[in-house]
Amino acid sequence: MGQTATANKPLEDTTEYPPRGADLQPTADISEYIKEYARQKPEVAAMWCFGIGFIIGWKLKPW
Repeated sequence: MGQTATANKPLEDTTEYPPRGADLQPTADISEYIKEYARQKPEVAAMWCFGIGFIIGWKLKPW
């Protein structure tokens, strides 16, 4: 009784992710994100690399 004409229409989402025809490249996207992060915060990226290298070296015990 008090409904408008638009209340009965379904909402249409015109945005589409990913766009049709776009190729998904998660590996390239992640590597690009890491490179950009390292450019913005080189100290943090260096500490992550040092920490990961230390743990890998400790677990491999090359000596």
